Amino acid sequence: MPCFNEQATIVEIVERVLASPHTAELIIVDDGSTDGTRDILADIDDPRVEILLQVTNQGKGAAIRRGFAEATAEFVIVQDADLEYDPVDYDLMMEPLLLDRADVVFGSRFQSGRPRRVLYFWHSVGNRLLTLLSNMFTDLNLTDMETCYKAFRRDVIQSIDLEQERFGIEPEITAKVAAGGWRVWEVGISYSGRTYAEGKKIGWRDGVQAVFCIVKYGIRTRGS
Repeated sequence: MPCFNEQATIVEIVERVLASPHTAELIIVDDGSTDGTRDILADIDDPRVEILLQVTNQGKGAAIRRGFAEATAEFVIVQDADLEYDPVDYDLMMEPLLLDRADVVFGSRFQSGRPRRVLYFWHSVGNRLLTLLSNMFTDLNLTDMETCYKAFRRDVIQSIDLEQERFGIEPEITAKVAAGGWRVWEVGISYSGRTYAEGKKIGWRDGVQAVFCIVKYGIRTRGS
């Protein structure tokens, strides 16, 4: 769980994650929070929780990479520290892995009969365009490359050398998973997106960085 300045949501999301029967461990990587989040994390008392503190804010990708490196459970799911993604959907994410049909599972916000909060039109257009561009390079047919919910066999994700420190981690993971020939599944999930007033952090610059990473890793992995 990458975490940065999520004082308002961290207690509830941790409770939801720990309530899931699929949770063997929860690794929280605080990426230099300054809003009191770290004080809240210090009070968590559960043997399944490991808290790692980044000295400074390095970015979501850096936090995710550190979490992957520290994971010990058989399967790994990325969980944001806000309330946009619901751990109730772990059942859906885990099924293809537990049945040994998949090595990697993407949770799609756009391929779902599950509830989804209606918000920004241009965000959804941007996400679909980024996914389309990514698919053109990876030859996957995903509907939501930018989703937070990605689940992996631990040995798979720990075998991938990741580099990106910010939101470019999403297309990098996708390109390298595709290049590795891993079995990829996609399942529909619910989504309760938040507004910028509620703390949403991603912006247009992250979209530009995503395009750069799609092209960079798409070309690199095609040539490998």
